[in-house]
Amino acid sequence: MRPFRSLLALLLAVPLALPLVTGSATAQTLRVAVQGDALSMDPHSLSEAVQLSLTGNIFEPLVTRDRQLKLVPGLALRWTAVAPTTWRFELRRGVRFHDGSAFTADDVVFSIRRAIGEGSDLRTQLASVRDVRRLDDHTVEVLTHTPNAILPDLLTTTYMLSQRWAAANGAERPVDRRQGKENTASFQANGTGPFRLHERRPDVRTVLKRHTGHWGAADGNVTEVVFQPIASDATRVAALASGAVDLIDPVPLQDVPRLQANKALRVVQAAESRIIFLGFDQQRDELLYSSVKGRNPFKDQRVRQAFYQAIDVDSIVQRLLRGAARPAALMVAEGMRGYSAELDLRRPHDPAAAQRLLAEAGYPQGFELTMNCPTDRYVNDAEICQAVAAQLARVGIRIRLQTEPKASYFPRVLQRNTSFFMAGWSPAGFDALHAIYSLMATPAGGQGQWNLGGYSQPRIDALVKAIQAETDSAKRTALMQEALVLHRDDVGHIPLHQQFLTWAMRANVDAPMRADNFMVFNWVTLR
Repeated sequence: MRPFRSLLALLLAVPLALPLVTGSATAQTLRVAVQGDALSMDPHSLSEAVQLSLTGNIFEPLVTRDRQLKLVPGLALRWTAVAPTTWRFELRRGVRFHDGSAFTADDVVFSIRRAIGEGSDLRTQLASVRDVRRLDDHTVEVLTHTPNAILPDLLTTTYMLSQRWAAANGAERPVDRRQGKENTASFQANGTGPFRLHERRPDVRTVLKRHTGHWGAADGNVTEVVFQPIASDATRVAALASGAVDLIDPVPLQDVPRLQANKALRVVQAAESRIIFLGFDQQRDELLYSSVKGRNPFKDQRVRQAFYQAIDVDSIVQRLLRGAARPAALMVAEGMRGYSAELDLRRPHDPAAAQRLLAEAGYPQGFELTMNCPTDRYVNDAEICQAVAAQLARVGIRIRLQTEPKASYFPRVLQRNTSFFMAGWSPAGFDALHAIYSLMATPAGGQGQWNLGGYSQPRIDALVKAIQAETDSAKRTALMQEALVLHRDDVGHIPLHQQFLTWAMRANVDAPMRADNFMVFNWVTLR
């Protein structure tokens, strides 16, 4: 293994500083090709990075992040904790939506209530929010159940919608992706961001045009963005090499050396704030898709640990990912609040131990089951699942691998129609509580919304409440680390690795890369 530098060091290694471009700059079209499309234009319908990244160019939050991920004003100029459970936000004046209507406190009240309401996938990160109230046209207060020192961090991906537009278009509530529903907000958008939605053709292309009435200055010269999904790695790379597109994400890792040798192109790579992991159904009495009848093997910690020790993560990182990842033992990545390198220690890869554990649990011959895996969401996702299946086969676990695009994969797993699956998680607010609350806490209301296997540990549920109420930073960190270690030792999930981001672009493109993999088109310059 090559030494893993800190997330901050890797980010600093990426060229982030861009020149300020004035309004006289030449109009430019940026053509972007990605592995899979955003599933909706409704930013509250799915808490998924590709969707939030794209819609974050159309809509805006109260608080946003700069190139180094520090909090900076968005639609709110100032925010203050005026009481233990009350945050006050002073809004920008003169902001208008793309349809020309004024942005006011009423839109904030509507948007936050919408984001914490039925059908919203943002409820997990906003679980502490009790309500929001308007003080005047440009001041709101967000009320929480318990003190929440990181609420501004959690609001950075809660985008503001127009109350009037939503009411006129039957989009007062977000649609629940778990049920496969859609409404007007799935295909149309009316935000305050630097780009407006010009054309939306799902799975074909999405075209954004610069919003000339935006309140902020442009940091780049892009006036149009053509965003298109190209699932095939070879086709995506060929489109970049031929000049048909300007930027691709991700780059097939086997093609990195060839692209780096091309002087017309450049490759940028850095650590992402995401952990790739495997999950089990631990809720049903009998697995949906398994040769074991009348029992659920995953309710036994020995079986979960056997799966863990049968998988050779070092081999996956070195051979499949060509070193562009870091093996992980925790469900949060380096650089996240609550992370500890001392605790991030994996159990050894040990197939013999895995076989012993399976035999002790009553499965000496192993068993058969289905594994669900996306094909267009994570770096080398299908290949990783194939490698996992092959490694499990060596200890008697026979995997029927079901791979599919994320457009069908997410509705399936969000309905918990899975026994064994691969997923990834980057915590909102870059804080471990979001991962603990969303992935590890017992599902109940918004809590555990992405705990797709129904893992349940009463002590972790108690720690969630304690973390939410704790205002002392050191004590809060200690509580988060206790929860992470409990989950690690219980093998609630199997963390695999912290993946790296790899983009390739034409040499004339200056595009900053953030650890959350958000593409901010307002910062891109085409020389």
